Order: sequence, then C-alpha cells, then structure tokens
Amino acid sequence: MIAAQRQSLLSSEISSIETRSGFMECMMRVAERFGLQHVSVLTTPSPDDEFLAPHFLETTLPAQYIREFDSNRLLRYCPVLPQLSRSVMPQCWTVDDDGACDFDFPPVMFDLLRKYGLKMGLVFPLTSVDSSRYYFRYDGSRPRLTQAEINELSMITLQAFDMFDRIRRAEKACANLLSARELEVLRWTAQGKTSVEIGQILSLSDHTVNAYMMNAIKKLDCVNRTQLVAKAIRLKLI
Repeated sequence: MIAAQRQSLLSSEISSIETRSGFMECMMRVAERFGLQHVSVLTTPSPDDEFLAPHFLETTLPAQYIREFDSNRLLRYCPVLPQLSRSVMPQCWTVDDDGACDFDFPPVMFDLLRKYGLKMGLVFPLTSVDSSRYYFRYDGSRPRLTQAEINELSMITLQAFDMFDRIRRAEKACANLLSARELEVLRWTAQGKTSVEIGQILSLSDHTVNAYMMNAIKKLDCVNRTQLVAKAIRLKLI
C-alpha cells in the first residue's frame, strides 16, 4: 500500500474514534501498518521522577518490561528524555544486535530493550489544548523508520492525539459532573449492591440512594443503572 493510501485509510479510521478502547484498537492498527508492535500514550515525566509506570495512560508494552525498567530505576538514566525536554521533534532510536545504538543507553537498558524485542523506538512529544504535555511512543523489532515514514506517522499521530485529547477532556468533564456522593453510590452499584444495601452501607435511606442514582443517570445521559455502570467504567470513573 502506498503512503498516500495508507494515510488516507488510517485518517478515516481515526476520525471515527469515540472511546479509549476504540482509540487503542485503532492505534494498534496504525502501529501494524508501519511494521511496529507496540504503542503507548504517556504523561511527561519530571526530572525528579524515578518510575515510568505511573506515566502510562495507555500501552501495549509488556508489563514485565515496564516492571524491570522501573526496578532498575532506569528513568533517570534514559538519554531520550533530555532530548524531548529540549525539542518538539520526534526522537527515534534503534538497538542492533552488534551493539550499535543511536543513544548512549546504559548497558542494562540496552539489554532490556533487546530482551523484549524493542529494537526500534520512536517518541512524539505533544501538547494538548490545555497545555498538558504528553508522549506518543511506538516500539517494534523492525529496522529504523525512513524519514518519509516518520513524517507520515507524525501527521497520523497528531490527528490521533487530537482525538485522544478530546476523549480525555470529555472524561474529565463527566467526572466533574458527578458529586462525591453520586460516585460513591455508583461504585457500590457497580459491585452489585442494591439500593437498600447501599443505604445500609452509607447510612442513607434507599429513597436517597435512588435519588443520587437518578441524578447520575441524567448527568451521564444514560437510561438505566446498567448503562450508567457500563459508561462509568468506560470513562474510568470507577
């Protein structure tokens, strides 16, 4: 498939994203079209951060890779981060079996990337409309992307980030809609508790519990408890 066709197809798929799960499914297809195996969305670590795991919002990287990365406190020694803090340009690296590498990775980091087949990586620094900073990261075992491929992936990633940020801001708005008590009732409902049982737990009447539930249903534009719980889980409110 030529680049123009690939970009048009992926752009169309990205435009139809409505949920975070749909977002990650689409981003996996983006990665696959470029011969990559993993995609991640991260918040930007600060210079004082020691662990990478808390910064992942979404990722398909092996969980054990992330655990080993953090157990070795590698975040502070990652040579890619200083470059990202000084430039808005994407940063790309390759790790070859013969020991060649684009960055001066510590030996344990070099070995860890090779161990999990992460021989090529690419990170795009991005800024949301509310000035929050994020990274989109791609990993795989293919040779280094060409400059033309990086340019194409950059445009696709920018569009994908726009959709992701819209979903993120919508989730934040929904979370702010619900009061602490409504969220509390919602969490117990998700655990299968009835209004009477929730009332006993929270020292409320079942009438009051139902009132909180109805408020939450209206605020999240749902029709019943089942849809409310499903939407709350999808929005990661509970």
